[in-house]
Amino acid sequence: MDESAGSGRPQPDGTDGRRPDAADGSGHPETPRPADTAGSGSGAATGSTAGADGAADTAGPGTGGEATRPGGEPGRDADRLTKTPQTPQASRPPQASQPAQAPQPPHDTPGTKPHDTHPEYAHATHGPAPKTPPPDGKKGPGGGLLMGRPFGVPVYVAPSWFLVAALITWVFGGQLDRVLPELGAARYLVSLFFAVAFYASVLVHELAHTVVALRYKLPVRRIQLQFFGGVSEIEKESETPGREFVLAFVGPLLSLVLAGLFYGAMRLVEPGTVPGVLLAGLMISNLIVAVFNLLPGLPLDGGRMLRAVVWKITGKPMSGTVAAAWVGRALAISVLIGLPLLNQSGALGGETQEIGGMDTVTDALLAAILAAIIWTGAGNSLRMARLREHLPELRARALTRRAVPVESATPLSEALRRANDAGARALVVVDADGDPMSVVREAAIVGVPEHRRPWVTVSGLAQDITEGMRISAELAGEELLDTLRATPATEYLVVEASGEIYGVLSATDVERAFVKAMARPS
Repeated sequence: MDESAGSGRPQPDGTDGRRPDAADGSGHPETPRPADTAGSGSGAATGSTAGADGAADTAGPGTGGEATRPGGEPGRDADRLTKTPQTPQASRPPQASQPAQAPQPPHDTPGTKPHDTHPEYAHATHGPAPKTPPPDGKKGPGGGLLMGRPFGVPVYVAPSWFLVAALITWVFGGQLDRVLPELGAARYLVSLFFAVAFYASVLVHELAHTVVALRYKLPVRRIQLQFFGGVSEIEKESETPGREFVLAFVGPLLSLVLAGLFYGAMRLVEPGTVPGVLLAGLMISNLIVAVFNLLPGLPLDGGRMLRAVVWKITGKPMSGTVAAAWVGRALAISVLIGLPLLNQSGALGGETQEIGGMDTVTDALLAAILAAIIWTGAGNSLRMARLREHLPELRARALTRRAVPVESATPLSEALRRANDAGARALVVVDADGDPMSVVREAAIVGVPEHRRPWVTVSGLAQDITEGMRISAELAGEELLDTLRATPATEYLVVEASGEIYGVLSATDVERAFVKAMARPS
């Protein structure tokens, strides 16, 4: 998503010896006008979205075969194929002229160099990656080990979990040695069972969030068990503060219920036995999980509950996110400073330690890791809130480039001449009836040297239009992003409801609009 600077260069179109501008037109952009939008918070959503900062103008009627719009002057800047558009024009394709057949294209000679490509072309991408789950194998990208799909949601165990499981096994095994010394080496097997049972409780906590999210028709990408617990990746935020509060509260509620169930089962067994120790440990651990997650700061569940309350009071989800995120950062600082002090004072049930001991170092390291996780999560929540606040500004109609329709046999130099005369920045290959068949790739255009363009037809530089590459000019916001993710491509054909060509949407423009939107203050 880099924002490379470009400048107008000569367009080799066979007439005036000049070449197309950069893919994004960043050399001479006209900054689009941002639309007024309501703020939106982040919740637990983690999907790739993008915001735009452009507002559409009103398209005017076209004449003949020219792709024209209000604010554009056909013929002016005719040397630039990629002139930044105002608003695309739904245009009827002109009748393509058949060029005279040339005998043979000239061959490259020593010392002849094709024109340099612009940096924007070199950094062209294929658009936002689709949010699809990994294949039904054992591992997914960044997800870890796939354990199952309860309620249709994949559950992954991150590699860091095995480190934590080993740590829990070692620590709990040492405690068992003091309580049940007769177990010997078998205490580590019991400790491993405790680690697995504890994370099974964490999974139940996350499944509570998942079930409510699915009940509210919020897609859940996955559940991941990791270093400090688990996370449910919900791709959309709740529509109301009430639903946000319920969605956040059910997790700690289930942990409290589990703590109560383990406490009841503990009363039915002997306290000095293996079952008694395991049930007591699971009761205490679930109680800690519930209380910790109820702390009022993002990214914890209590922070999302606080966000819902502020959202309800102010009517602005962004205000709730900002408040809960800053409380989360304050909470991170409190954990960093307070947790080691509590352990040193014995307030958490341990014996007091001398400053400088190994236990003090361990407590400080644990507090630092936990504080970093909370601080980072709060910052991510703010970032996602800003992204969602600008998401409604992303509109296909505002980002679409003007396009000129040409027939497949049209030489590239002739097609570029027509585009320059119309002030357009894209080429669409159509059949004899004017129906679009493919989109000429800008990266392919700059790869053709100037002296060969009269002998290269546009059909050899075009990408066939699949069903997913034909999008409506009315798409906006998350609906537009979902459509682009479903079919990754470099360019998309944008059409009106009537089926007329509106223009071409470049994935590079979408990425650049996202960067600009995220850079603007909320």
